[in-house]
Amino acid sequence: MGKREPISLAMNTRVLFVCMGNICRSPMAEGVFRQLVRQAGLEDVVKVTSAGTHAFHAGESPDKRAQAAMLKRGYDISDLKAAKVSDNACDEFDMILAMDWDNLQALQHAFPKRAHHKLQLLMRFATEHETATIPDPYYGNAQGFEQVLDYIEDACAGLLDVAKRRATQVAAA
Repeated sequence: MGKREPISLAMNTRVLFVCMGNICRSPMAEGVFRQLVRQAGLEDVVKVTSAGTHAFHAGESPDKRAQAAMLKRGYDISDLKAAKVSDNACDEFDMILAMDWDNLQALQHAFPKRAHHKLQLLMRFATEHETATIPDPYYGNAQGFEQVLDYIEDACAGLLDVAKRRATQVAAA
């Protein structure tokens, strides 16, 4: 028989964060959201990962400045490795969240129209910052990474509310 799997009626939410190279913004978002999901006790129903629209940095660890900004706030993303968005990501994920318009557009070109409802800007879930996009901090200084993290923490908090609602939707039905 093996071990018995618990029967869960909760709706799973599979989230993919996307930026260009998958070494700054999207792994930062993955790290923040992964921790929020863990703290909320939702690891069983919320899956979190990140990828880039380009494979420039495939296999690399996140940018050192991203890791430093994250560690200052208690997030460890040293285990992450950059990857390119897979061709079947639109089937593997429920939400594919881009950091900016360019990456959203790249995703729209990469996936069939039937999957476009899954593609959104991450900042759509923010409640404290008015900006629509998260700027790429790669060519800037450490302060840029701090600002990016402010935006990501804000948006991920809003996203967690959505995941919590989804986790209770089916159970309540």
